[in-house]
Amino acid sequence: MDDMKMQKPEVPVIVIERDEEPQAQTQAGEPLVPSGKRKWRGRVLAFIAAMGAMAVVLVCYELWNYYYNIGMPVSVSPSQNIEKLQMPPRQEAAEVIMSGDSILGVRMDFYAICGLKATLQFEEPDTADASVYLYCRSADHTPDGQYLGSLVAEGKEYQSDRSRLGYMAMADAGMVIGVGRSDRVKDFVCERGGSFFRQFVLVSNGTIPTTRFYLRGKVERRAIGRKGNRLYYIATRYKETMWDFADALTEYGFVDVIYITGGTDYSFFRSRDGKRHDIGNPADYPHKKWQGIIPWLVFRKAD
Repeated sequence: MDDMKMQKPEVPVIVIERDEEPQAQTQAGEPLVPSGKRKWRGRVLAFIAAMGAMAVVLVCYELWNYYYNIGMPVSVSPSQNIEKLQMPPRQEAAEVIMSGDSILGVRMDFYAICGLKATLQFEEPDTADASVYLYCRSADHTPDGQYLGSLVAEGKEYQSDRSRLGYMAMADAGMVIGVGRSDRVKDFVCERGGSFFRQFVLVSNGTIPTTRFYLRGKVERRAIGRKGNRLYYIATRYKETMWDFADALTEYGFVDVIYITGGTDYSFFRSRDGKRHDIGNPADYPHKKWQGIIPWLVFRKAD
C-alpha cells in the first residue's frame, strides 16, 4: 500500500493525426500551388494566349482585306507611286498634244500631257493666262459643298474619304494616278505641299473593275488615264455609258484610268506654240455656279 501511494499517476499522451500532408513551401516561404491547380492555370493562360493570337490575326486580315482586297488588280503600289513623285521631271517641251480615235464605236479625243506639272486650285483659270496649258474638274462635291473622296490642295487637307478608290497625286513637279484605299500617297503629298483627289475607277491594271459603276445613263465623259509613263486627259465626243467608255479605254491600251466629272464643261488646252484651243463651248465660260468650291485640276509648265 505504501508503494502504491508513492507511485505517480501516468499522464495520458494525446496524438492528433491529420490526413493531409504539410503544404510544401518555396524558398521565400510561400506555399507551392498543387500540381493540379498549376495545370489548370496553365491551360487557362494558354487558351487566353491562343484567343489573343487569333484576334490579332483576324484584325490583320480585316485590315488587309479592306486596304488590298479591293476587287480589282492594281498596277502600281503606293510605294512605287511615291518613288515616281520623287523622281526629277522628264525634260521635254511644255505642250498638250491632241489626237482622236474611235474604238469599239466610242469616239474619243486624247490630250497627251507633256512637260507640265499639276496642282489643284479653287479659282478657275483665266483664258488669257499663258502659264496654263490645260485645266479640268477633279473631285466631286455635294450641293452643300461637301467633297466626295479625299481632297488635298497645295498641302491643305479638305476631306479624308476613301469611298472612291481611284486617285491622282501631285507633288513638286511630279504627278501620278493610282488605285487603292491606302492614304500613304495622300500623306506624302500633304507633307510636300502638293495636291491629291479621289475619283471613281474606270480601268485598273488594264481591266475594268468587277464592281458596278455608280454612274448610269449616257452622257459625255471625261477621264485622266495612264498609258506607259504618259498621262492623258480624255474626252468622249458623244454620250456614252460608263461601261462602254471603260471598255474602249482598255481596248486602246490604257493601264489605269480615273473618272473626271463635268463631261460638258468648258476648258482649254495649249499647243507648243502657246496657242489656246477650246474644249467645249466657250459661251459656258466662266463657271458661275459653285465658284470657289470647285477644285480645278490645272496643268502648268514645269520649272
